[in-house]
Amino acid sequence: MPNIKIFSGSSHQDLSQKITDRLGLELGKVVTKKFSNQETCVEIGESVRGEDVYIVQSGCGEINDSLMELLIMINACKIASASRVTAVIPCFPYARQDKKDKSRAPISAKLIANMLSIAGADHIITMDLHASQIQGFFDIPVDNLYAEPAVLKWIRENISEWKNCTIVSPDAGGAKRVTSIADHLNVDFALIHKERKKANEVDRMVLVGDVKDRVAILVDDMADTCGTICHAADKLLSAGATRVYAILTHGIFSGPAIARINGACFEAVVVTNTIPQEDKMKHCSKIQVIDISMILAEAIRRTHNGESVSYLFSHVPL
Repeated sequence: MPNIKIFSGSSHQDLSQKITDRLGLELGKVVTKKFSNQETCVEIGESVRGEDVYIVQSGCGEINDSLMELLIMINACKIASASRVTAVIPCFPYARQDKKDKSRAPISAKLIANMLSIAGADHIITMDLHASQIQGFFDIPVDNLYAEPAVLKWIRENISEWKNCTIVSPDAGGAKRVTSIADHLNVDFALIHKERKKANEVDRMVLVGDVKDRVAILVDDMADTCGTICHAADKLLSAGATRVYAILTHGIFSGPAIARINGACFEAVVVTNTIPQEDKMKHCSKIQVIDISMILAEAIRRTHNGESVSYLFSHVPL
């Protein structure tokens, strides 16, 4: 493809390499480093004048450093006369801070949207936003892709009893996601109502739906400390489920997450590679990874060619 450059930030270079390999391109030259006072320095190593530039940087690891690096890269390309700069952010940072749920609480996701726009981004490509209203925080185009096609493919290929399964949402907010997957598979769905005492701590869970003598597949957009999905797995097993799987788009797995997964009743915890999982997999044999580089690569190709990306919401050549 002519007049296109893809650069990778330091947060997930393996995914960036997979994307460029699928597009038959090479990653652009960029050097990122830190000065002794911890300021981030970025040097774009090739001309981007008149080019359609894509910068791949996921919101993971040292999130604030990754975010600052992305902003500087966007600005560096913009003032170097790139024709368009698209930020490809597989896991959007601060996405859980999307509303003012108490007095004096910030809407940090809106702040991130403003920062990306001011840095010079012309377009955002991301995946499975925690809340779809985040798209409305931007005054530039945002393509929110879904991991659903890859999830459906994994279920059909790896769960032999998938026709006798129930797709379960661990909270009411994910009901739309699980009903879509359940409709595609022509199976039942259920959800778990949870009450929290405070952030990352669940007080009580109530199962709405039937999982007795069925395979239960928990589906969510992200898991952080994994307290919710591990409690949900126990609830499903006590309700009569024969086996329990968890499928997540963004596996953050911070704090006690790995220990909790190892001690839980999951057959497998399946995540996409929007966040690097190599280190986590060394300490937890239950974690399996779905590669979503094809979805992101196809989104980049279609955007570059001026084609519709909405086709990817339900179809992608995996």
